Amino acid sequence: MATYKEINGTNIEILSSDPTNPLLGQIWYNSTTNTLKGLGFIATSSWATGGTMGTGRDQTTGAGSKNAALAFGGGYPAKTNTEKYDGTSWTSANSLNTGRRNASGFGTQTAAICAGGLDPTMANVEIWNGSNWTETTNINTARSALRGVGTTTAGLVYGGYTSTNVAITETWNGSAWTEVANMNTARASLGGAGTATAALAFNGGPQANVGPAKYNTESWNGSAWTTLSSPSNTNTSAEAVGSSGSQTSALVFGGSIYVGAPSARTEQWNGSAWTETSDLNSGRAGVGSGSGGTNQAAICFGGSSNTNATEEWTGSGPSVQTFSDA
Repeated sequence: MATYKEINGTNIEILSSDPTNPLLGQIWYNSTTNTLKGLGFIATSSWATGGTMGTGRDQTTGAGSKNAALAFGGGYPAKTNTEKYDGTSWTSANSLNTGRRNASGFGTQTAAICAGGLDPTMANVEIWNGSNWTETTNINTARSALRGVGTTTAGLVYGGYTSTNVAITETWNGSAWTEVANMNTARASLGGAGTATAALAFNGGPQANVGPAKYNTESWNGSAWTTLSSPSNTNTSAEAVGSSGSQTSALVFGGSIYVGAPSARTEQWNGSAWTETSDLNSGRAGVGSGSGGTNQAAICFGGSSNTNATEEWTGSGPSVQTFSDA
């Protein structure tokens, strides 16, 4: 039998971290995680059942990525519960100081922000250090159903609901919030992706299904929002959606359609257009979702009827795989 070196001309590299831009078919050994990895190609996109949350809830908030997610708040009455996901199972962690639902969450599993939520009078913000939540500076405009992206030192929150839908945008520098240029379309319970200087806003709509949700997509460049022209509209209008990814590689899933049951629809964004792809296994709205990842890797948890179900997304295309002897 031919060896790897005989086939490829080199030995398997031993690296302390995964390469930034691996080549398709490249294999390496990560000495930090003690895992053998390689860049393969996933032919089809799909959602798969993940670990069950300890506490089922809708309107929950999330941060992190597919294999390192953080879930907090949600439910009715509003909960303080926090859980961490390792790609297989959920583990309880220290609770929020203030119970809330329909808040904004962003960051990583070890460094996250939870802003606003519960009702239109909440401006409270808490910061997570991997072990505990601590109260920090409030957002300038109290609201629920807002979206956030970024990190604990460079964040962005936008949209939401006060006594009406709002287009308000605020930036976070690690210690203070600053109001900046509004979105072009006021909306609540919207989807979002990206960073504090390169973000997307999409879908969303009125609270309580009193009117149609939105199709249009907006792009943020660090100072202003631009409404993108067709074909940048999503194929389905919805609110209370889950979302993940970057300004050029995003995913939107689930949500509530103006007329009808919670949706299972999933759409991928490639930087210029949305494409319908494989649905969630079950329709749900008010889902939690990680704030990191791309349109090839995402997580969806909680949602309608206070479910504790989790689904993991693997999109088609190049994907880093971990090999085992199983």
